[in-house]
Amino acid sequence: MTESSNRAEETPSLLLSKLNAITLEGPTKLILASQSPRRREILDMMGLRGRYTVQFSPLNEEALQEELAEKDLTPQEYTSILAQEKAKALAEALVGDDYSPDDTIYVLGSDTIVDYDVHILNKPQNETQAIEMLSQLSGNYHYVHTGVAIYKLDASKPEISSVTLADSFVETAKVKFATLSVADIKAYVNTGEPMDKAGAYGIQGIGGQMVEEMQGDFFTVMGLPMHSLSKCLAKLLS
Repeated sequence: MTESSNRAEETPSLLLSKLNAITLEGPTKLILASQSPRRREILDMMGLRGRYTVQFSPLNEEALQEELAEKDLTPQEYTSILAQEKAKALAEALVGDDYSPDDTIYVLGSDTIVDYDVHILNKPQNETQAIEMLSQLSGNYHYVHTGVAIYKLDASKPEISSVTLADSFVETAKVKFATLSVADIKAYVNTGEPMDKAGAYGIQGIGGQMVEEMQGDFFTVMGLPMHSLSKCLAKLLS
């Protein structure tokens, strides 16, 4: 057996062999700073069902979005900052909570945006805006960027300084929409599905019918890049 294969066995590259390290009762805890059912579904699919908790981040996301919109940021920088600030706000709010001094808490934040011609499409504010977004995407390519950030909270230190950024990354997928009829766009908006989704569509739902082609990780478009997150968590747990 070669030295490189020995290293591969000693340092798992995926979360698969590290799942038992994350439990609700053990010293290593994972908290998802999101109410997104899609992100919970992805974590469950990774084998983490019953091993993590969910808490809403206290971040004023709308105010931060307005602030970031005034800055000269790339779409990737924009979503990365949002993901980091979501996780950081919750991690700092947890400082001093009733954890054992031996506990290490990882707080996972994520943000997904649609990037059409370097123009960020967030969640539509109303049905008219949803129709406008889908009309823009119709027949065209666009990018979906998902930012992921994990903050580490050392429960043995009851200070804000115990919160540190453990890792962060951005994954991008390229998506091509079919040319959509006005009737199909309106019918989709009438389902209500687009209203809580960046770019006004959900690839894992009814909106998946509109996707003609995709390059990249399906789960990036869904809201949490599974493969990259698996590698990230495995690295933190090694």
